[in-house]
Amino acid sequence: MKSNIGHIQINIQLENIAFYKDLFDFLGWSVLYEDPYMLGVGSEQGSSLWFTGPLKECTNDYDGPGMNHLGISVSAQSDVDQAVAFLQAHDVAALFETPRHRAEFCSSPDETYYQVMFESPDRILFEVVYTGPRAG
Repeated sequence: MKSNIGHIQINIQLENIAFYKDLFDFLGWSVLYEDPYMLGVGSEQGSSLWFTGPLKECTNDYDGPGMNHLGISVSAQSDVDQAVAFLQAHDVAALFETPRHRAEFCSSPDETYYQVMFESPDRILFEVVYTGPRAG
């Protein structure tokens, strides 16, 4: 059997839906569906994310049980730096001393795992990451 991730639903406060639309537009995803209560975005590879309102009120804790973070892979090391600039323009802080190279996740000194991590307005932890040959 072969499989991949088809879609993920992420519950958010609806007043933050524009943040996710802007973020995933910046990351090159297309809008699949949009109304005041739901946003669906899709990647070129066919995966989709669906943002909708919560069924109950509670605080997200990415260090508790459940998903810790959602990693979005990009194709160039410079894309991570562009993501940092996007986040700064949206007053979103980079977390955990990122952006940074993570040599412990690489199999050779010529490779890099270059990342920025950040929290969305709904406290959902995201990572934008490039893996591959290290540039300059």
